[in-house]
Amino acid sequence: MIALSRHLAGQSAESAVARHYAQKGYALERSRWRGLSGEIDIILRRGADIVFVEVKSARTLAEAAERLTLRQMRRIWSAASEFLEGEPARGLTPARIDAALVDRQGRIEILENAYAA
Repeated sequence: MIALSRHLAGQSAESAVARHYAQKGYALERSRWRGLSGEIDIILRRGADIVFVEVKSARTLAEAAERLTLRQMRRIWSAASEFLEGEPARGLTPARIDAALVDRQGRIEILENAYAA
């Protein structure tokens, strides 16, 4: 039951984040895209730019931020690189990876380019 509750909370957070980006002019390209390297929660497009979003939800925004791990960052980077191979410009496609933090009150904090080296 707890696993189902967390799954549904995660889906709700992802939907809220997708709506947040839509209000800023981004189009949802894919949701829960899975490649060989792993899953990306949300992939958005605005013009030629692609944004990969990792969504983390928790009781507080700080707790959500604590759930971002180095292992996840590496997995998301690999999966994003894999996705970009299917784009016409491949690795030259303008792209970034954001982290979206969501708390239990529905507040959203976006960390743009969160995984920049």
